[in-house]
Amino acid sequence: MLLLKLVFAFLGFLTPLAHAAFGYTSDSTHFTVDANSANPLIFKVAKANGDITSILYRGVQLQQQSPYSHINSGLGTATVSASTIGSYVKITVVASGLTQYYVVRDGDSTIFMATYVTAHPSVGELRFIARLESTYLPSAEYLGADTSSSTSTVEGSDVFIVNGQTRSKFYSSERFIDDEVHCIYGTDAKACMVIPDPTAYETSAGGPFMRDINYNNGGDYHALYWYMNSGHVRTEDARLGLHGPYALVFSRSGEPSGSLDTSFFSTLGISGYVPTASRGYVSGTATGIPSGFQTVLHWYNSAAQYWTYASSSGTFTSPPMKPGTYTMVLYKDELKVATKSVTVSAGSTTASGTIASTEGTRSTVWRIGEFNGRPTGFRNADNQLRMHPTDSRMASWGPLTYTVGSSGTDAFPMAQVVAVNNPTTIKFSTTSISGTFILRIGTTLAFAGARPSITVNGWSSSTPAAPTKIDSRGLTRGAYRGYGESYDYTIPSGTIVSGTNTITINAVSGSSGDMFLSPNFIYDAVELFKS
Repeated sequence: MLLLKLVFAFLGFLTPLAHAAFGYTSDSTHFTVDANSANPLIFKVAKANGDITSILYRGVQLQQQSPYSHINSGLGTATVSASTIGSYVKITVVASGLTQYYVVRDGDSTIFMATYVTAHPSVGELRFIARLESTYLPSAEYLGADTSSSTSTVEGSDVFIVNGQTRSKFYSSERFIDDEVHCIYGTDAKACMVIPDPTAYETSAGGPFMRDINYNNGGDYHALYWYMNSGHVRTEDARLGLHGPYALVFSRSGEPSGSLDTSFFSTLGISGYVPTASRGYVSGTATGIPSGFQTVLHWYNSAAQYWTYASSSGTFTSPPMKPGTYTMVLYKDELKVATKSVTVSAGSTTASGTIASTEGTRSTVWRIGEFNGRPTGFRNADNQLRMHPTDSRMASWGPLTYTVGSSGTDAFPMAQVVAVNNPTTIKFSTTSISGTFILRIGTTLAFAGARPSITVNGWSSSTPAAPTKIDSRGLTRGAYRGYGESYDYTIPSGTIVSGTNTITINAVSGSSGDMFLSPNFIYDAVELFKS
């Protein structure tokens, strides 16, 4: 089969790259669209269900032949129509609660798309998946998402062993705020999913730091995704409305711009599309974020979400937003440090004034890590995004002992796991100390109700209430961000003494599980300060 594919590819590249005029044709089963592009793109959409069943790029078939490319895992049945509007072809796919649009512009090797939903899909997630030929498009940025040639399964049906390393589609994720373009490619073709940030994400859920699956080479085909909504560590309800516009862009090399212009959608009769002229902006200044940390602004309500980075001086202007009242959030990296309410009106800019960090200062005795909403610098934090915790490339999870003043942050675990590395021990020395103290433990994500319980010398804390449950794996699928709980423990006067002191931190939960699927939480930072 592989030999035949390579032969056909070779013959395809020898074939003159001729194509018909821009437009579409119709037969009993398909609409066929010719983009009239310099590198010819011709694709077919099935009239029965809206699947893309053929993508010929420069004469080579890039579409996997069953399963095809579609929303979710296919719509089953749909009403499919096509029209030409000036220099655009629009294909409209209508199913229960969902309309999918495919748009081609004369001369572009690009399939523009948008997905309009009036009801949440019963499968609980919303994604577009392009199932493309791995023979011609085998590569992507992160090898950890290549599960072809797997020899065994590590966890569930989605984490595998390949050449002694753990691999999963989950290990292809990027933060939404940074994920405008992700691509798969071969020697003579490249396919990129472009999500023009930030308005394309406005109806998705999870905020600027949400991550989801981008691609997965499973061997039979290379899947290129855009996940609009899923249950993968989602921290808010999914939204209805128009998702996108977004685009599947084909090229021979290079990378398309993340600021792809989709303003022409305003002329195409796309349900739910809101043009820039009907939107407004928020501007202002963010203060109180220390140097070395990103300053991020986030706006959200039940209908939409937006985000932007502030400038080095703290000034910002939002993306063009739908009119409405929003919660505006200021983040120090990924740590929420301030909120306020703002109202956006069409055709105007709301001056929000100054939004200042409320984090404040403390009489710190010592701190391990930084409170920034992610486990920066802790042991295995860098690897965890791209591999399973059991991977041989991971450092030992412990139990570990961290000595204040001599240990580096890499000696502190990024996660506390009931069945793996309980407890984590902190040792520190003092000479002259008195009064009451507070130990603050920041966490970024909790699984199965895990939360910290501490012992300081001979004194033990009570167990905090269980955190809000997220019905999803986190640590084992490259996720570290959840609701971000913070726990303060008031340590009685006299408990901390001159000399050597010992603190132990345990993950506790009423649940159980095996190995890294036992209850666990991920650390943000740990700090001891004067009450």
